[in-house]
Amino acid sequence: MQNHHLISWLPREHRRSLLQRLLIVWAVALPIAVSIWIRHDSDGLPHPFDVSLVYAYAISTFIWLFTDVARFVFKKLLHAQAPIYWPPPLRAGLMLLVGTPLGYALGTLAGDAYAGVSTWELWRINQSRFTGLAVSTVAISTAFVAFFYQRAKAEALAQEVASSQLMLLQSQLEPHMLFNTLAHLRALIGQDTARALTMLDHLDDYLRTTLQASRQPLHPLSEEFSRLDDYLHLMAIRMGPRLAFDLVLPQALATEPVPSFILQPLVENAIRHGLEPGVAGGAIDIRAQAEGRQLVLSVVDNGVGISALALADAAQPLQQPSHSAAARTASWGLSHVRQRLHTLYGDQASLKISPMPMGGTRVELRWPLSTAV
Repeated sequence: MQNHHLISWLPREHRRSLLQRLLIVWAVALPIAVSIWIRHDSDGLPHPFDVSLVYAYAISTFIWLFTDVARFVFKKLLHAQAPIYWPPPLRAGLMLLVGTPLGYALGTLAGDAYAGVSTWELWRINQSRFTGLAVSTVAISTAFVAFFYQRAKAEALAQEVASSQLMLLQSQLEPHMLFNTLAHLRALIGQDTARALTMLDHLDDYLRTTLQASRQPLHPLSEEFSRLDDYLHLMAIRMGPRLAFDLVLPQALATEPVPSFILQPLVENAIRHGLEPGVAGGAIDIRAQAEGRQLVLSVVDNGVGISALALADAAQPLQQPSHSAAARTASWGLSHVRQRLHTLYGDQASLKISPMPMGGTRVELRWPLSTAV
């Protein structure tokens, strides 16, 4: 439990990769320690193998802390933004320029404390040996930094590809929703001008907030629910008493970051395929809750239910495309949600769709919470 609290401030999705890089650092530190121990006779200072190990691991670990972990600690100062948390080039260079010698100095002090000697005395005893030790240490540290930097660049490139894919998916989603809404508005203008004007006002508010959300891949869950509330009010104007809805968002989850528009196609599907085909319409229930360390979002309707074809398609893994044109047509919104979840969260996310016992459909999304609730 204490170990969990020790790393709880780190982004959950980065904890494993940080540990992996630390293990790489420690793996490289072992041959460094062996090399120092083999050549200890030439420096004039006692260097038993355990002392060599302490020096190598202390210096390597401190440099890792000040060059890899520091970007999370000082993310605001470094402008290291999610999801990669790698600073811009200039700030990254300054971080490495400060972190590498600082890590080396602190690691050396830790080794000196263990050995009961002062490395700086080596300068007096054997200047060439001191210089060689310092240069080799800096070279090794630079290699570590270069490795971390190249790895971060690869992660950033992968994230850019993912972001481009999400933007493409979103650019397909937004016109779909907008055209549906405008079609509803056009039909209402000829029937009830006053209601059409009210709907137009709601649409103006909805599009204004949507424009802001479209510029960012993630936003707080409260904003997602707020926009759904606007959208459902728009639909309620058109459908009248045939549409009832309820949105439940615990305050503890209000700031949880979620993909923009992730629930929108599910709500559209519930109305279009679940409620509209029924003469009496129906109700939609949208809820957010935390189960353990997972965020659970559900959209439940009591409409006519989902087709067997769409249900079979939704049971496929997130990365699996729809098998038929009919399935793709029936689950257009689900396909977008599936692809976005897989792009952002991979195997950590899931989409489950199931028929309700009394009629209707339940769609449930799950992925890890960004912070403990």
